[in-house]
Amino acid sequence: MRKSLFACFVVFPLLFLSCRTDFDFVAKTGTLAFSKDTVYLDTVFSTISSSTYTLKVYNRSNENILIPQLKLAKENASKYRIMVDGMTGIDSDNSGIGDGKVFENVELLAKDSMFIFIEATADINDANPEDFLYTDEILFGTPNNYQKVNLVTLIQDAYFIYPNRENGIVEGVDFGFDADGNVTQVQGRNLSENHPINGNELVMTNEKPYVIYGYASVPVGKTLTINPGARLHFHAQSGMIIQENASLKINGALSNTEALENEVIFEGDRLEPFYSDIAGQWGFIYFRDNSKDHEINHLTLKNAIVGFLVQNNAGTPMKIRNSQFYNCSNVGLLARFANIEAENSVWNNAGQAAVALTFGGSYDFKHCTINNNFPESSQAALIVNNYFEDNAGTETAFDLSKCDFTNCIIYGSGGKNIQLDKSDLKLFNYSFTNNLVRISDGDPYYNNALFDVLRNQQNGNIKNRQPGFFNLRNNQMNIDESSPAVNAGTPTTLGQVSTDILGRPRPTPPSLNPDMGAYQNAPFPED
Repeated sequence: MRKSLFACFVVFPLLFLSCRTDFDFVAKTGTLAFSKDTVYLDTVFSTISSSTYTLKVYNRSNENILIPQLKLAKENASKYRIMVDGMTGIDSDNSGIGDGKVFENVELLAKDSMFIFIEATADINDANPEDFLYTDEILFGTPNNYQKVNLVTLIQDAYFIYPNRENGIVEGVDFGFDADGNVTQVQGRNLSENHPINGNELVMTNEKPYVIYGYASVPVGKTLTINPGARLHFHAQSGMIIQENASLKINGALSNTEALENEVIFEGDRLEPFYSDIAGQWGFIYFRDNSKDHEINHLTLKNAIVGFLVQNNAGTPMKIRNSQFYNCSNVGLLARFANIEAENSVWNNAGQAAVALTFGGSYDFKHCTINNNFPESSQAALIVNNYFEDNAGTETAFDLSKCDFTNCIIYGSGGKNIQLDKSDLKLFNYSFTNNLVRISDGDPYYNNALFDVLRNQQNGNIKNRQPGFFNLRNNQMNIDESSPAVNAGTPTTLGQVSTDILGRPRPTPPSLNPDMGAYQNAPFPED
């Protein structure tokens, strides 16, 4: 009996379903509704695919609708591609995959909706020469009664720098050495003074952006000069290498508008707003052993894995002035036995450390803001050490001949916010003078004698008072008159750093002392 009852429950619903008529579809036009009447795809570089955007289509009637045609107005000539509820449309070239251009007899149930996914890959020559917009339409219905949704994309022209490929082999540039002392390479190519398309790649300008695939290498003995307003966009797993005896000169300047028209900017090649603050989109800028005489002024670098990796640079110290390093997934500045002078510069948010000065070296930081509120528990604002320990536990020490911090803010949310780690085998010379810092008694380094000057607030140092940054999430590290950093600096730096990162004059004694950090205080901008 139980078996026959089970059979009834299975058979009867099947019979009922086989008799349904409510899945009949009526060819109908003009009755659809849309989530938007125009889909704006954010700016893309010429020949680089956009992100995927969505359009929702609604059937609000009580009938199942058959849409006779759903297509791009330019059909197969369109630079857009669409996918309709997982379907790719008519396969015009018999490739086995639809072209994403033309669809026929698309079904949409009563009171139901469907998604259309939209992408674009267009060349600057496809765009309107007056405004560089590339447009098309999605058409729904029949030629006599189309409903339309507009598609709009801004195409930006660029210089493209990428490794050559020959017989399936991708060009490479020198990167380092393996365990046996052999030279290793990564995909990339040397910048040229006479490139057949880009011209002189060793002088970069603001004429149009540069998009880099792989690693752009500054050749041995050459200098890359980057002029005010230049924009460099790095693809995933891309970056720049400055080779032995080569130099990098970044000549950014003060800007007058929020567009930062004179700032030099290094960032990823995705221009959509979603990617504006996502860490780790591209690789790093690598200054190899014995690169030399680097000058960095008014650079904004963001969303890399490592911002600057500086290794045993020769010649004069690397000079970093009026620059900003944001949202690096590992380290903002990673120095290994390097020689660096930094002024009026900001490092904010990195997965491991905002600034890591390792394997000794020589460093001088004046009026810098170093902060880390990256959403992890192990990140630090500042790491300083003078040794390296290999996997076998063997320690190799190096001289830290100088490591001075004057009138800086070194803050963050990490439990080990400042890490000073010393080998007694080599020099460990350091000083902290008139800095605002955060250190915690739960920090394993807290009771180390290296922390005495900070723990006891000697030499004008202030500990554990909120700097009062304007907006950490948006990398707005400016302070107002309520900050404890105001007038708390020493005037000894004024001969070298008389203005702040925005070019505003720092006060002079006896009336006032300068503020700590890269910014002089000013009222916060109104929303």
